[in-house]
Amino acid sequence: MRLAVIPALLAALFAGASHAAGLDVKVTVPRINAAEYHRPYVAIWVETPNQDIATTLSVWYGKDKGEGKGTKWLKDIRQWWRKGGRDLEMPLDGVSGATKPVGEHTLSYTEGKAPLNKLAPGEYRLVVEAAREKGDRELVRIPFTWPVTKATSLNASGEHELGTISLDIKP
Repeated sequence: MRLAVIPALLAALFAGASHAAGLDVKVTVPRINAAEYHRPYVAIWVETPNQDIATTLSVWYGKDKGEGKGTKWLKDIRQWWRKGGRDLEMPLDGVSGATKPVGEHTLSYTEGKAPLNKLAPGEYRLVVEAAREKGDRELVRIPFTWPVTKATSLNASGEHELGTISLDIKP
């Protein structure tokens, strides 16, 4: 009898963990045919309706460029930099990381934990900005309401430096 209860308890425990409220963000870095290709620097943040940064979710930059050289080019992610990126000291634990290769990259954030613990209920926009050396800059916005009462999936697409951006919000 006891042995039958343990698997049921474990299943309930893990089922609850997989349904935690939060955001899943998928960012597609497209393949670009260029003579000299460089991975893009990318900033992902949540902004308020008046375009202030509510919280920075992730920053991908050239960490392997030597002492401080990768941070020199963060200012090329212009919107994020002007709105508050310049006030952050990199590397930023849990937020910053190396540039990503071509493909789809998924980031998951849980309600109540950093960086979502800074979000009060209200209207927001997910913003993804990319800038690439010898390339272009691009910015994609996806409006959403926080928190949600039912699971919501939203998408937008870039034209050059960014592919499909997906935002899945879980209650």
